[in-house]
Amino acid sequence: MKRREFITLIGGAALSWPLGARAQQKARIARIGILGLLSCFCSASRFEAFRAGLRDLGYVEGDNLFIEYRWAERPDELPKLARELVDMNVDVILAPSSIQVEPARQATKTIPIVFASHADPVGLGHVTSLARPGANVTGLSMMLTDLTAKQLEISKEAMPHARRVGVLWDPATPSHALALKALETGGKKLGVELQMVPAPAVEEFDPAFKTMTSGRVDYFLAVPAWFAYSYRTQLADLSVKYRLGGVFQQKEYVEAGNFMSYGADTLDLYRRAAFYVDRILKGAKPADLPVEQPTKFELAINLQTARAIGPEVPPTLLARADEVIE
Repeated sequence: MKRREFITLIGGAALSWPLGARAQQKARIARIGILGLLSCFCSASRFEAFRAGLRDLGYVEGDNLFIEYRWAERPDELPKLARELVDMNVDVILAPSSIQVEPARQATKTIPIVFASHADPVGLGHVTSLARPGANVTGLSMMLTDLTAKQLEISKEAMPHARRVGVLWDPATPSHALALKALETGGKKLGVELQMVPAPAVEEFDPAFKTMTSGRVDYFLAVPAWFAYSYRTQLADLSVKYRLGGVFQQKEYVEAGNFMSYGADTLDLYRRAAFYVDRILKGAKPADLPVEQPTKFELAINLQTARAIGPEVPPTLLARADEVIE
């Protein structure tokens, strides 16, 4: 999606609210900066969930709230955009994932930073501990490191005879190294061999599938990469082409035609992020707000894709699924 189309979709009138109108407001206006990546998990529905959470807490854009949006097309653009938000002296910065948190925390040690779906805040050193974050950064974690191991476990339940699993990952994403270690440990427990296949760009997807096919993997697991979300349909097409079922963390991949997903309810995480922003705006310090882990998880299965590529999903797993696409 193009930058202009995306901004128009989620920002609406809030993006163009005149400075003069803001100045005329008598009540103090909370200013939130959003540091986003157009291609990653930053779908319009997730930011709308965040804004809905703010509305539920009494914030009205154009009245007592103004949101400053800064969108990057690539991660290397984030540091400059983070500094712009800091220079504007916003009250809070929403940096949804670990990729945005790092440039935000490099840009400021004082403005509170809230994340909505951090991969592993402790493992990457962005907080001291979940209970006591310890600086100006806090929020909600998607538990990437733990969930990748759980994904492997559930996918083995879906395909019990699988002995070799491909793993698509991005060497440039810091959290992926932690996820791979968790997968290696989980693979040994389950008795499956893992083939780690780097795919740092969409151009590498087809070669990666060829590598996995020649390696005779039974299916593949995709560690969430910032750029892959926009290409979930292409991944589904490749999955059918090479007859390799794909396991993901976001159900949107399954809705786009991929085989299966298991992960945290991301919309719920973004809604909850509004609660953190509200607490901070009312005087709470990020260092004192414990990092929240997800409480809602979603298992989605695309039966149409399963029939196209081969695996027969056990009825017991289908019965546990939150969403089954026929």
